[in-house]
Amino acid sequence: MGMPSGMELLIIAIIVLLLFGGKKIPELAKGLGAGIKNFKNAVKDDEVAENKPAQNIENATTTAEVKKEESAKTEVKPEVKNS
Repeated sequence: MGMPSGMELLIIAIIVLLLFGGKKIPELAKGLGAGIKNFKNAVKDDEVAENKPAQNIENATTTAEVKKEESAKTEVKPEVKNS
């Protein structure tokens, strides 16, 4: 049993449209996309956690300190115009 041909795919698409309706299909696709995105983020977070080297307690920086440093780097200082 191989891949379905063009006509078979068209028939399957029509059946799905009849079963779920035109309004429900985009909602299903949106939910599926969000689920895939969450899964990829979880896998990525696990890989980062596994690859992160262990640090001593004395040398570890807290999350709050890291966030504070990042926000200080991204702050935009207003320009002062001399008139």
